Amino acid sequence: MYALAICGSPRKNGNTSIILNTVLETLKAKGWETEMETVGGQNIRGCTACGACFKKADGTCIIDDDLNPVIAKMFKADAIIIGSPTYFADVTAEIKALIDRAGFVAMANGNALKGKIGAGISAVRRGGSIHTVDTINHLFMISRMIIPGSTYWNMVYGLHKGDVEKDKEGLANMRHIGETIDWLGRAIKPHMESYPDITTEKEG
Repeated sequence: MYALAICGSPRKNGNTSIILNTVLETLKAKGWETEMETVGGQNIRGCTACGACFKKADGTCIIDDDLNPVIAKMFKADAIIIGSPTYFADVTAEIKALIDRAGFVAMANGNALKGKIGAGISAVRRGGSIHTVDTINHLFMISRMIIPGSTYWNMVYGLHKGDVEKDKEGLANMRHIGETIDWLGRAIKPHMESYPDITTEKEG
């Protein structure tokens, strides 16, 4: 099985990368193929609501920037872990662009994220991270993905680079998320071909 971590921080090897790698290390020890993609600080624009993804339906966004390779990996993954630092009690601009554009492209291509596991995590100095994780979960929920719980809210505390390594409880929670993703992945993988296809009928 393949787990993709997506880092929304522009800070190289910062706190968000550390906590994402903690989840990936747990999964790798369980035999998963793991990979990290960084969108923070990259050339990624917001959604323009052009609707081209529905007209083309080829698994890509018409905007020519750094996001399409990440979307392709999301469609391949069995589990997607999205991590963001907390910026004004929410995700970074690049993560919001990913949510809007990858979510639309998935809908336009047979709900391509359905049945996958999705976990949102956040690095935070003090407050606002519940909103950050909630924003990420909105993508997972509307995409018919499965969200695992853990021992506490998915946040780890730290301001300066490396500070999250001092939050032992937070890192333990990250490891537990990895354990839960592994258990869930093994439970649902044999049944993915029978995932129900839901259509919305027009009222009246």
